Amino acid sequence: MPQLIGSILDQVTASTFLDIGITALLIYWLFSLIRGTSAVRLVIGVSVLFAVYFAARILSLRLLTQILETGAVVGLFALVVVFQPELRRALDRIGRVGSLGWLMSAENRTAELVATEVARAAAVLSAEGHGALLVIERETGLEQIAETGVMIHGDLSADLLRTIFSPKSPLHDGAVLIRGEKVLAAGALLPLGETTIHSERFGTRHRAALGTTEQTDAIVVVVSEENGQVSLVQRARIVRNLNESQLARSLRQLLEPSPERTRLRLPAAVPGSRAPRLADIGRAVRAGRRDQAPAEPIPPDEPFLPEPLDATATQGADASASQGEDGQPDVASDATPVRDLGATNGVPGDEQTVELQQAGREPAGTRGRVR
Repeated sequence: MPQLIGSILDQVTASTFLDIGITALLIYWLFSLIRGTSAVRLVIGVSVLFAVYFAARILSLRLLTQILETGAVVGLFALVVVFQPELRRALDRIGRVGSLGWLMSAENRTAELVATEVARAAAVLSAEGHGALLVIERETGLEQIAETGVMIHGDLSADLLRTIFSPKSPLHDGAVLIRGEKVLAAGALLPLGETTIHSERFGTRHRAALGTTEQTDAIVVVVSEENGQVSLVQRARIVRNLNESQLARSLRQLLEPSPERTRLRLPAAVPGSRAPRLADIGRAVRAGRRDQAPAEPIPPDEPFLPEPLDATATQGADASASQGEDGQPDVASDATPVRDLGATNGVPGDEQTVELQQAGREPAGTRGRVR
């Protein structure tokens, strides 16, 4: 055994590690192409057939081995047909790799497209008095929700969203799922939230948005059919009464990659040494984890505000919503407000406050909360 291990180590060179690294990256890239698609099940099925083939070779099952080898030739052409969309997408990405800018800004371009088209569609639907429910997928897959609707796989555009939510469309009652730059499905059914909302200003769409964001990290845009107000829901928090520019800016901030928030900053080396101490590195890792957004859902009594928003855009809304004309809070003591960004010129008014009646709970005076 020691001689065998020694002979293996003698054959290991720098190119061996390079070969393993490139192969691992290639496999990861291929799986990222088919993640969340129906091709995953096909890959599992093909893997099972390969396992059966190797088992047949080891056990000398000649008939089964011959059948599998013959079927592999036909299966190779079948895989090309079945995986045609994934192969086309992979070749398209390979063709773009020549541009270094694509590697650096692909996610930013996707975030810009989604923010622009969704905000434009929401503004038009709001002006026309049509309700809408738009779910933007992030890290958590929404395949189970998509299966309740009609698969579309169409290019994302404001015109397509307007068409789907037209009252004459058979899909206007459900939700639209957006994955990247594609409209994944329409007419999907969303889970209703467990949080009880005692307010006539919120309907089934808002409850569905809360339920989806409680269970996933998705972003949901709601257009009210009754009053035309546009709301943004994330992590069970609601921001209501957004205009087109505010919605687009908030979506960009939520969708664009932010490496600064999760970047690990190691401390300086201890004097007299060339590297940081292990304890210092551990503290830096824990600090980096604390800087990340919590994964668990946050109760809806915490008003959600996308980070980082321009302070000048929110100070007026905070001041106008927190005090009435007599300098006293506009919200009753048994109500928890949700942030409203629709205030104009800092003029206070009752329409700028949304009350979510929470039984047995009183609002806490935290930063960013209207009392």
